[in-house]
Amino acid sequence: MERWRCLVALLLVALLSPSEATSTCLRRRQEVRSLLNRLNKPPLATFQSPDGDTIDCVHISKQPAFDHPLLKNHKIQMRPSIQPSGMYGEAARPFTQTWNQNGEKCPDNTIPIRRTKEEDVMRATSVAMFGKKTHGSPHPHSHLGGVTDGHHYGVAYATGDANYYGTKVTINVWQPTIATPGDFSLAQLWITAGSYDNKDLNTIEAGWQVYPAMYGDEKSRLFIYWTRDAYNRTGCYNLACSGFIQTNPQFVIGGSISPVSIYGGTQYVYDYLVWKDPAGGNWWLQVGGNYVGYWPSSIFSLLQTGVADTVEWGGEVYSPGITTPMGSGHFPGEGFGKATFSSAIQVVDSSNHLKPPNGVGLIAPLPNCYNIITASSSTTSWGTYIYYGGPGCPQNSLIEVM
Repeated sequence: MERWRCLVALLLVALLSPSEATSTCLRRRQEVRSLLNRLNKPPLATFQSPDGDTIDCVHISKQPAFDHPLLKNHKIQMRPSIQPSGMYGEAARPFTQTWNQNGEKCPDNTIPIRRTKEEDVMRATSVAMFGKKTHGSPHPHSHLGGVTDGHHYGVAYATGDANYYGTKVTINVWQPTIATPGDFSLAQLWITAGSYDNKDLNTIEAGWQVYPAMYGDEKSRLFIYWTRDAYNRTGCYNLACSGFIQTNPQFVIGGSISPVSIYGGTQYVYDYLVWKDPAGGNWWLQVGGNYVGYWPSSIFSLLQTGVADTVEWGGEVYSPGITTPMGSGHFPGEGFGKATFSSAIQVVDSSNHLKPPNGVGLIAPLPNCYNIITASSSTTSWGTYIYYGGPGCPQNSLIEVM
């Protein structure tokens, strides 16, 4: 693919500056190789996943996180000091991914990492932007005034408290069909501090996504994201930059999830919990009841010594044509087994206790295309929950709610 892109570049500028075209191709190739050498650490073992991924088992102390200048002398915290109390919901379903369904296991003291390939980098808009959000304003609260730049939401957010030390949510996983290669569809949680407009937004994000431009396929994948400057210079998806420290040898961040929910049939649901460890201040991620790893407090600004001022849950698509479905692709009114849901929603308070959120607002600028509803139950394990999603809609049928 890289060779063909270089040939196209040569054809475009050969008549004006053939030497410049050649130089551009060589420089891009060098940048790609440099990035691959930096991300793909020497493995102690390697597996070929049935979904086409190559999984490298990298020593835990050699993972990409430790390329971060603030983490050079960081001592790995293998477990949080304490887990939040007050957790409720259904028993956590074991989290299942494709790479280890045949019993593959990484050696002791290693973590599995999806190998970054040349074609992965070449799908990015540039080498520098590989693994980063590139579509303008990618945060729900930057869209409260209306619909902009191809991002569309069905999101709930907590409004009743000033400080949040984390959140827990159960999400059913789907595999929506992406309309065009540059589109994506996801369901996730957000933990945020600061302002997108002021460019000091800190976020921690986790969930599942389908994103062909990132992964080269339409499989549903576990993902994480973080930033400390409103997605400007810092942060990335998964382990595409230094930051998140993985401790669990059973999870591939960016790896495909299998099986996924079936419309009108079996629902596959998983718990996500992110919270600030009271002892060290690191932000821990738990998926399916298992500790996955943590975002060190030092990589943040506002979330380093402080806590979140907003938490959100729900779905997002990037689809300028508004043709990619959100979640299952069905509206929330269809209910269980047919629509996407986030249930047993809780927030972590200053006492490290999980409780239902006080006050829930909704963001759905295009309800005829993607919508969201919320409710609560005191008699079931669902507690506070939301249904969200939709099939998208053609431009001429939009009704924008301001």
